[in-house]
Amino acid sequence: MGGMSTERGISLRSGQAVYDALIQKGYSVIKIDVGKDVYEQLTKEKIDIAFIALHGKYGEDGAIQGLLEIIGIPYTGSGVLSSAVCANKVLAKKIFMLNKIPTPAFMSLGVQELKNMGVKSFMSGFKAHGSSLIVKPNSQGSTIGVTVVKNKSDLAKAVKKAFRYDDTVLIERFVKGRELTVGILNGRALPVIEIRPKSGIYDFKAKYTKGMTEYIAPALLPKTLEKKVNSIALKAFNNLGCRGAARVDIMLDYKNRPYVLEVNTIPGMTEMSLLPKAALCAGISFPEMVEEILLGAIKHPSP
Repeated sequence: MGGMSTERGISLRSGQAVYDALIQKGYSVIKIDVGKDVYEQLTKEKIDIAFIALHGKYGEDGAIQGLLEIIGIPYTGSGVLSSAVCANKVLAKKIFMLNKIPTPAFMSLGVQELKNMGVKSFMSGFKAHGSSLIVKPNSQGSTIGVTVVKNKSDLAKAVKKAFRYDDTVLIERFVKGRELTVGILNGRALPVIEIRPKSGIYDFKAKYTKGMTEYIAPALLPKTLEKKVNSIALKAFNNLGCRGAARVDIMLDYKNRPYVLEVNTIPGMTEMSLLPKAALCAGISFPEMVEEILLGAIKHPSP
């Protein structure tokens, strides 16, 4: 939990919630706040299984998973490769396209590319991607550094903002419609949740401030459409090689066409997080869900 990324605060909250749930279930649990001495902490504590509630860099990008693999400690969630791929939004979207998983049209831009092509050349590509875009840092979570761009004059500013958090920026067509998320628990899709932020954008403030977002759990969808959304979410999960718990974010346009935005391999575990809400809709309490995630690690032990 914790860690050194911009999502440290949220990770501490997730970790504390998981800790409390496992204590309630009767496990012997310790909390490890990840820093540069994490290897020393792990070897000192002689833990049996690592429950990863580490959001952001080093937690979701395969780094901590790689360390745990090397020292032979089983861990929850996806492995090194799938974690790294999911953390890289551009690469994940390329895999979606290869496997015919619908995802919004996009372009990516690296720092060096911007220097080589120049601002003028870059700005000329704006029209080709529609009048509304969403600009994101490639490997950042919790909507940090994200901007919805509605006119050309704001694009350069949005790109500059995103570059503060990553050396690659994702520029994606903004899909208008309903925002959905599908929690996946050990290979099965949980009930779909609809997210309705009062500000219109599900940004950091809307995610983590009580009362800023309405959640429809389960989402009000016709059965055939719900089945389609769940099927696409599972296809994304499986094609990226994920395991354990994950959350698939999807936009449903006004013609009821779903588009996968991304797959989050370390879903939030706070009192406002979406995976616990979905589990509850399926009749699974928070402590039960946490225990199921933990036990899933035993099925995929490290060598």
